[in-house]
Amino acid sequence: VADLLLSTTTVPRMLAIFWFRVRDISLGACIAQAFLIHFIFVAESAILVAMAFDRYVAICNPLRYVTLLTHSVIWRIELAAVVRSLCIVLPIFHLLLRLSYCRNRVIPHSYCEHMAVARLACTSIKVNVVYGLTVVLLSAGIDVVFIAVSYGLILRAVFQLPSAGARRKAMSTCGSHLCIILLFYMPAFFSFFTHRFGGHSIPRHIHILLACLYVVVPPMLNPIIYGVNNKQIRETVMSMLSWMGNRRN
Repeated sequence: VADLLLSTTTVPRMLAIFWFRVRDISLGACIAQAFLIHFIFVAESAILVAMAFDRYVAICNPLRYVTLLTHSVIWRIELAAVVRSLCIVLPIFHLLLRLSYCRNRVIPHSYCEHMAVARLACTSIKVNVVYGLTVVLLSAGIDVVFIAVSYGLILRAVFQLPSAGARRKAMSTCGSHLCIILLFYMPAFFSFFTHRFGGHSIPRHIHILLACLYVVVPPMLNPIIYGVNNKQIRETVMSMLSWMGNRRN
């Protein structure tokens, strides 16, 4: 759901720019898009932490998995992710609305992002810069620390397994999640920090390219990465490809 929302929020507008040269957007729609992008990012970051905890319980405490991660606990985790994201991102909406914008309202970007919109203001945006940096460090930054701790404990438990087959199975279980984490955080953090601290040292088209990759590539690859490790999905895809090949013959 998070991937679908992130793609729906950004991709149609990007395609309108590239295909139909639609280069204008109302201020309200632009701020709403910025709010949704950051809301989904913080929520998906929390989901990745929950998945790391899920892997930790499955590998380090397998006998307690069913009792610890009940349906009610999972729903509470999902609700907490949404509530946390709202509490973190709602101030961004207010910080953008309070600014006074200049006549030149050209955003050198393919979609509206918090700092890209804030830089159009004629007034000081110091509060926006500080709050944006604080949000990243205290939400996604802490999430990355929790994920790293979880996988540190997982790796310690995996290497203590006596069977090589059991170690491979455990690592295969975590491999897809690690791929998603790298695809999600690396371009996002690079785009965020270079946008604030890179200045003119990094070309503008690199900023735009990385920002587009961050909102397009992970949602596209997530189903593929998760599906490869799912036996039922893999067998279904192979049977469909075999049926299509037989039909052509």
